[in-house]
Amino acid sequence: MASSSSTRTTSSDSGGEPVALATALASFSDLWSPRIVTAVNDYDVRIAKVEGERVWHVHDHTDEFFLVLEGELTIALRETAGERTVVLPQGSVFTVPRGTEHRPAAPTGAAILLFEPTGTSTVGDRHDEIPDHVDATTGHALG
Repeated sequence: MASSSSTRTTSSDSGGEPVALATALASFSDLWSPRIVTAVNDYDVRIAKVEGERVWHVHDHTDEFFLVLEGELTIALRETAGERTVVLPQGSVFTVPRGTEHRPAAPTGAAILLFEPTGTSTVGDRHDEIPDHVDATTGHALG
């Protein structure tokens, strides 16, 4: 796996105003390219539209939280006991433990919310070759 050293491309702060997630999701169309909707302490709350497979990757120093807002997300995991896949229908949450190699996928498309430390790369600390459809970023500002 290659190493990644992406830096944050932009910052976002809701400025104390509510953020309507449906409106935020409607404001962009890029897939696998998360938008930062707000921050909580040193964590970003990111939303993304996803379809197809992401890249196998690992976050060595942080867990990764997923909430499925629309559609269905699957996450393939490579664990000590072997490989398994978790299926997350709309409204489900799952946390990938730090150090666990994983690959999210959404064959028919989904919208997700992620909760990660600010500056966390979307392709982790180690990853397979990054395909053209995957945005290696630490998040983009909303709007």
